[in-house]
Amino acid sequence: MSKTVNASDVGAFINKKLAVIKNQADTSAIRGLLAQLRRGVGRQPGDMPELWGIFLQDLPEHMMGENEPSKAEWAIYTSLTLFSLHQQGKELKNEFMHKSEMSLGRAVSLLSRKRDAESSIIRRFNAVATSLDMKELSHHMRGMVQLLRNEGIGLDYVRLATDLYLYQFASNVSSVRLRWGQDLYRYEKEEEQ
Repeated sequence: MSKTVNASDVGAFINKKLAVIKNQADTSAIRGLLAQLRRGVGRQPGDMPELWGIFLQDLPEHMMGENEPSKAEWAIYTSLTLFSLHQQGKELKNEFMHKSEMSLGRAVSLLSRKRDAESSIIRRFNAVATSLDMKELSHHMRGMVQLLRNEGIGLDYVRLATDLYLYQFASNVSSVRLRWGQDLYRYEKEEEQ
């Protein structure tokens, strides 16, 4: 039985999770939750039972996989774990690293200028964009997110989750990659002007 999941449903779910994190920013429970999520970076959804409730609680049934993680679960899990890594060492109230409208391409464009290391940043970005599966993509995204965090550049995690979901379909990979590249060069050109 095929379950229909819209990419916008994945984004909406992440948006709700991020809202909870931001609204409860001062609690030790949220800080503990983010620390737990960081331990899951680069792992497969389901590998760590202590994370099940964090990304599966309130997940609509049609988004859940059977016997293996669904594409929606991969996108949600990867986005939440990367967000927790991005947020590490940052104050949730004043330095919330989820930034609406800051696409991956735009963030990388800013990063390459800030670090004055365009060629090495672009090589890393290309490694993300040419990943063959979610494990490889998560691995390459980890390094990119750490660089973004070090420079204080946020990322739109709702959009990232949507992109990661779409990236898992052969029919969408090229369009997601193209959008990332367009954003990289669109914002580079705008900043120069």
